Amino acid sequence: MDASFVALETRNSPMHIGSILIYNPETAPGGFVRFKDILAFFESRMQLSRTIRQRLVRVPFDLDYPYWIEDPDFDLEYHVRHIALPKPGDWRQLCIQAARIFARPLDLTRPPWEFTVVEGLENIPGIAKGSFAMVTKVHHAAIDGMSGIDLMEAMHTLTPDEPPPEAKDDWKPEKVPNPVELLGKSYFNAITNPLKQIEVAAKAAPGLAKALKGLVAKEFDVSGEMIAPKTRFNRAISGHRVVEGRSVPLADIKAIRTAVEGAKVNDVFLTIVGGAMRKYLLAKNDLPKKTLTAMAPISVRSATEKGDMGNQVAAMVAPLGTHIEDPIERMRFVHDRTTNSKAMTDAVGARNMTEVSKVSPALWMSLGAQLYTRLGLANRGVGPVFTTVVTNVPGPPVPIYSSGARLESMMGLLCLTDGMGLGHVVQSYTDEATIAFTACRELLPDPEFYAQCIEDSFTELRDAAKKAGGAAAPKPAEAKAPATNKKPAAKKRAPATKKAPAKGTKGVASRSAAAPKGKGKATT
Repeated sequence: MDASFVALETRNSPMHIGSILIYNPETAPGGFVRFKDILAFFESRMQLSRTIRQRLVRVPFDLDYPYWIEDPDFDLEYHVRHIALPKPGDWRQLCIQAARIFARPLDLTRPPWEFTVVEGLENIPGIAKGSFAMVTKVHHAAIDGMSGIDLMEAMHTLTPDEPPPEAKDDWKPEKVPNPVELLGKSYFNAITNPLKQIEVAAKAAPGLAKALKGLVAKEFDVSGEMIAPKTRFNRAISGHRVVEGRSVPLADIKAIRTAVEGAKVNDVFLTIVGGAMRKYLLAKNDLPKKTLTAMAPISVRSATEKGDMGNQVAAMVAPLGTHIEDPIERMRFVHDRTTNSKAMTDAVGARNMTEVSKVSPALWMSLGAQLYTRLGLANRGVGPVFTTVVTNVPGPPVPIYSSGARLESMMGLLCLTDGMGLGHVVQSYTDEATIAFTACRELLPDPEFYAQCIEDSFTELRDAAKKAGGAAAPKPAEAKAPATNKKPAAKKRAPATKKAPAKGTKGVASRSAAAPKGKGKATT
């Protein structure tokens, strides 16, 4: 699975994920954080994350999966950059910069991550003066959503004045293996791979038998609703990006789910996204009669694998109910279909689904991934497996700090591929939930309108849940751009009701730039 993210990498499809993080330095010493303070803070904690100093080496002709080694030329200042927003320094400008940064591929001859510190956030309502942002990019081959949280933990503390870790940093660089050494490793893996395939098949057999038994017993069904219709988002993508998002009170999300018995928080997020896509496509006179679907990743990372690099995820297909106008009925449909998808996944075994990908021959996986892109199959009538991605990444339930500055808000960013020009990240942090999207600018040229569709979908669902008696919720709050001005609490934090966005902040537009002209592909 990690190797497929490397194989899919093109100039138009950089395969990294990340976030926009906003920090308030009022909790730092002197109420101010310098760039050199950030570098020193990161340097003191690098031993807490394996991702930071490891780079990829690829086997000639992709005869085997790439290998991770400790980078002998690691340079922290290459990976942590520093810029300032142009005037007027508002939310729109931050999204523009984030989209430009995110459009550029990472250099895969170095550890595949970059953090860009962004100053000059002077005109974002709700953001304290002197605050700064951090736009993060980490290659998807190195992390999934949950190991990304581990990286966040390594770069943050639970108190603003927490001292550096006492554990000694015994990191040692490694020599870059030459092609002969890599081919030798690939030969050994080619010999042992059939044995691994037999082992995986033996482990998967009971799950397949259980799945067939469950299908016969009608514990779940396989319906046509799980096959996605093609939309304007399921075409070949450009190198341009747009990013945007909305922040809502987490308490409202939790209250809404009580409107449908058994519904989960993730069902609420999926219903909001389904409502937003319905509104957007109706406005374009382009809504299919059949429900759109989302791929929802499922983490199968065990407690013992918490700090491991790479991806430990399976996936389920979640119909979004875009054919249903009533928001409560849509959530009831989403809950029913996700329950069905979970039953199918549980029967086969999410872990087995992940393990199978690990024994796929590397050469064929690489060729298959590249052919889909290079033959332009997304524009040749090859229908999508799903319409969009909705990945739910739970963040810390308590405030966290970096270089002494308090993290105020976090918004996730996602990689795109041909046939998948729109992706969503839903995320929680303390009392905030954010619903963010990354899209190809050519396929979604009006991100401010789609952000408004997300806001309207949330508001309609919240109000409908309240009428249905399912929202024993706090006073309703409007969705807004993910920026808050929180003060440190002397007592236990309670969910705060967000204020309506200030004039001029709703539906903030975001545009992007393509990867810089004149640059070649990232070395892979």
